[in-house]
Amino acid sequence: VVRLAAAGERLEFPKLRASAFRHPIDLRMTRLLGTFRPLQTLVRGALAPLEYFMYLDNISSAVKVSERQLPRIHELLRESCEILNLGEPPSVYIKQNPVPNAYTLAIRGKQPFIVVHSSLVDLLSESELQAVLAHELGHLKCEHGVYLTAANLLLVLATDVLPAGLVPRSVKEVLQVAVRRWVRAAEFSCDRAALLVAQDARVVAAVMMKLCGGVGKGGGEMDVEAFMGQAKEYAEAVGRAPRSTWVAHAAMSQSMSHPLPVLRVSELMQWEKSAQYKKLLAGGKPLEMRGAQEALP
Repeated sequence: VVRLAAAGERLEFPKLRASAFRHPIDLRMTRLLGTFRPLQTLVRGALAPLEYFMYLDNISSAVKVSERQLPRIHELLRESCEILNLGEPPSVYIKQNPVPNAYTLAIRGKQPFIVVHSSLVDLLSESELQAVLAHELGHLKCEHGVYLTAANLLLVLATDVLPAGLVPRSVKEVLQVAVRRWVRAAEFSCDRAALLVAQDARVVAAVMMKLCGGVGKGGGEMDVEAFMGQAKEYAEAVGRAPRSTWVAHAAMSQSMSHPLPVLRVSELMQWEKSAQYKKLLAGGKPLEMRGAQEALP
């Protein structure tokens, strides 16, 4: 099991901005769309009823984490928010579901939330669960729900609303590919947020490994270093692949909403070695201990 360092051994980033850890594609597209402020206002207004609907669903059919209810998860959340300079923590709900998953609407509205499936809590160690919470907090800090919804609205406008022939088919296809790339890049950004909290790429890689084929907390024979080596093997295999195989594989990958797990691990390993990440660590300060800390499993 990969363990987090004790709270006093990790860093927090009091002045952290989302732009400091966004993936380059995510950063570029966000800045571009940021110039369309009326569209952002429209999207926020449109998402507000959905946010409240999901609040009602969560509060009625899931367990809300608090200082009294699952307090250790609440502490992991609070600690993650402190590290990422996120302010007031969102609500976290644990929902019964056999498919390991976690999600957020990714807008910082009146009822920001994260939902974690019960099977994911059972699958992961405490440190890995905190990495998942940090990943979802990354979506909230970046407000991917606002920006990606706005991008998809523009895409629908270009492909389905404007008169046929006004926007060439080739342009539509380029726009579709660009939005899908942005969606995947947003996941890379949030993996970086997870690393900023864990401050050990092995913790985040362990989450990917278990989501690929994990066997729960009892899976003591699972080796995260071997899985990280698998990510390197994948990169080498792609480099050796015949062109036809590579094209087919790339086309399949580009249709996905999330990058391939081994690609996410490889990307994160590279960022952990980057000057950008090291600069962030250099600007951090020791994370303060608050109350008695339980030993990590």
